[in-house]
Amino acid sequence: MGEFDLIKRFFTRATPRAVLGVGDDCALLQPKPGMQMAISTDMLVSGRHFFADVDPRALGHKALAVNLSDLAACGASPLAFTLALSLPQADEAWLEPFSQGLLALADLHGCELVGGDTTKGPLNICITVFGEVPVGQALLRSGARAGDDVYASGTLGDASLALAQLLAQRNGDAAPLPLCAEDMALARQRLEWPTPRLALGLALRGVATAAADISDGLLGDLGHILERSGVGATLDTAKALGLLGAPHRSAQAAAQLGEPAMRERLLQHVLSGGDDYELVFTAAPGQRDAVQAAARASQTPVTRIGQIEATPGLRLLDAQGQLLAQRFQSFDHFGASA
Repeated sequence: MGEFDLIKRFFTRATPRAVLGVGDDCALLQPKPGMQMAISTDMLVSGRHFFADVDPRALGHKALAVNLSDLAACGASPLAFTLALSLPQADEAWLEPFSQGLLALADLHGCELVGGDTTKGPLNICITVFGEVPVGQALLRSGARAGDDVYASGTLGDASLALAQLLAQRNGDAAPLPLCAEDMALARQRLEWPTPRLALGLALRGVATAAADISDGLLGDLGHILERSGVGATLDTAKALGLLGAPHRSAQAAAQLGEPAMRERLLQHVLSGGDDYELVFTAAPGQRDAVQAAARASQTPVTRIGQIEATPGLRLLDAQGQLLAQRFQSFDHFGASA
């Protein structure tokens, strides 16, 4: 199977929303009047972002989901995307489920595949997604102001926890946390099948003052908001710990939450683990009812976990309101934690 046969069989579809889709040197998109284009690119590399033997259907889903999460953080509606795919070989048994997982999520959100590229090489997936948002209504990282509340959506830490468990299994090490099989399955679902919070992002337009998606860890991505907005924040780690999903469903882990070592380990997953693809956002205190209305409308739980302050820096408080001495490092591809 040649390159163009591969593209035609697995990735060429009708694109009624695009002016021109797959088949020419460029795709043509026409945003509606009064709309701006929101564009984001993410790359997934085998051995770096995913295991080489991961379910290709899940990989196709996640490859697009991480891009749609960026649109959610901007308050943008999906429009179209391009796919650049490097493959060791044209393996139909792999391409079929990969394309199914990718295009099922695309169909769910009305996001059309309009072009891209394929080449032979190490497995590497690069997607550029295009969305649209009314002029002046995009959610940015630069709008947080002193006094704003800090919120996070959904649950945090499950994906990081699942990855730690899977790495331990592959290395023949003891499990880092005592999760039952059911909880591990739930955590792994969060790692391999993330849910982009598009409905929440749209509902937060005109309500949130700043937003970012949580891809590299809550602290790191909140830190981007603080830097771009020129502010600082305090974070209630007890409330953040309450965002854990699977660990709180495991009676064995819950029984050990009082142990300092266990608590610190769980905090590491919640605060710095990454791969959650939830939203961290800020809003004025007067918008608390509107935030909860957005949560209900999008069927996405949100939790108030901190406050924006004028003094730069991020301060972590324990359950007694005391500053935590521990340091938590979020993911950085070229940093010491990578």
